[in-house]
Amino acid sequence: MKTVGMYLVELLAAYGVDTVFGIPGVHTIDLYRGLEKSGMRHITARHEQGLGFMADGYARATGRPGVCFVITGPGVTNIATAMAQASADSIPMLVISSVNALGQMGSGNGHLHELPDQRQLAGSVAAFSHTVTRAEELPQVMARAFAVFSGARPRPVHIELPLDVINAPAGALPSPPPAPRRVQVGPAAAHAVDALREAAQRARAPLILAGGGALAAADEVRWLAQALDAPVVMTINGRGILAPTHPLGISWSASGAAVRTLMRDSDLVIALGTELGPTDYDLYADGSFVAPRTLARIDIDAQQLFRNAPPDLPLLGDVAETIAALRRAWGEPGARAEGAGSPGAARAAVCREAASREADAQTQRDLALLDSVREALPQACIVGDSTRMVYSGNIGYAAPRPRSWFNASVGFGSLGYGLPAAIGASLGDPARPVVCLAGDGGLQYTLGELGTARQHGARVIVLLLNNRGYGEIKNAMLQRGVEPIGVDLHTPDFVALASAYGWQAQRVAEGESLADALRHASRQDAPTLIEICVA
Repeated sequence: MKTVGMYLVELLAAYGVDTVFGIPGVHTIDLYRGLEKSGMRHITARHEQGLGFMADGYARATGRPGVCFVITGPGVTNIATAMAQASADSIPMLVISSVNALGQMGSGNGHLHELPDQRQLAGSVAAFSHTVTRAEELPQVMARAFAVFSGARPRPVHIELPLDVINAPAGALPSPPPAPRRVQVGPAAAHAVDALREAAQRARAPLILAGGGALAAADEVRWLAQALDAPVVMTINGRGILAPTHPLGISWSASGAAVRTLMRDSDLVIALGTELGPTDYDLYADGSFVAPRTLARIDIDAQQLFRNAPPDLPLLGDVAETIAALRRAWGEPGARAEGAGSPGAARAAVCREAASREADAQTQRDLALLDSVREALPQACIVGDSTRMVYSGNIGYAAPRPRSWFNASVGFGSLGYGLPAAIGASLGDPARPVVCLAGDGGLQYTLGELGTARQHGARVIVLLLNNRGYGEIKNAMLQRGVEPIGVDLHTPDFVALASAYGWQAQRVAEGESLADALRHASRQDAPTLIEICVA
């Protein structure tokens, strides 16, 4: 007999899912009944927070949703942090959990893993949370989930199956409907496209702000930038949309004075898939972010379109499709100067040079290290935790392509993200080396995932900055006149620990060249940890 649990696995396979991150438990055993013959691989993490971060990294590296199986109660509470991180950064994640049987859930009678309201808890960090009470609901709710991933602002979705429903018969249920496709901008939106075109043609100093919502539209953004001769400021999640060598590209923080000046001097700012939020545009919380004089926004989320800075020209839609519509309406642009000698390229160059001068000596050294990583491993994806090298990279690292720089140091800001997210990225795109930037404090949040990487063959290189504690928080305490407490940590021998897990491992002093070590590590079958010791 085919059960609902087996049917769920069939649905996942039909939607093209190839990987499930999970930790089997007594409440999810029957979800695994059909998994072996499905063709999907199962990645066993060491903690649900870690597996959620793996699903997040997988999704960011591939653009496909990361799928998780977790148990009732503690499985859901453990993964909630990873769901919140994914929700803050608009990352598609499908969390499938069990829940106590109908009539038992939320009863307060003390059933195993019981929560007062598991659905409400998960729903606070998801696009929606749904309890499947009848087998017939499953195809519909799964279709809703993939509609969020492919047709709206992607965020986590939580589906919970009561224990008795998991084992209910499902033989007569239908095949899944096709996943929805985003419809191209049609005639109804023609007036908005025309208004943007007219504003762009009038502008003498246009500027583009490109966020994570524009990652899949790199070609379209490049066309728009060149058509307008407009510099492109890439947010943290938008890095790599233009290559480091592109004369219009700016990979410096929009919270810095140089980019602020560029924004102030621009007569039209077009914001593409960016929430214009504080962690990108007011990182230092000085309140000095000022909305542009004329602002056009393109965003797939109707509510986000009006947050932080209301636009003069709001366009609701997918960034790639909306720019494509603009291109069709515009035809070939007028004769604007192009290339490194154009006015837009000159404005971008002035901004880059000024931003570079703003960076302090330590940030400059960290950026030089990150540039050396890019040069040694030009195909690498760099995944970061909350650590000094990541903070510096967020200020000014120029990623070589989309989906090659992401971290959890802003937005929701989860510690412990780097290692498991890097594992997920590597498993999602095994052809690319993945470099994880971590600190000794953050790495210890999810240290057990060293075993997951070795077991499942993730090609991860961890650059571990060891300052024996929460160094950035310690410095912040000192700067604010607070005696440092709780920030100095007893740290293990990370090289010995990584070796015990079957990793390659070595130790270098800060300032030593990493090029040879990185190239050697990228050729190894085992993951590698390179500990950078801070004096």
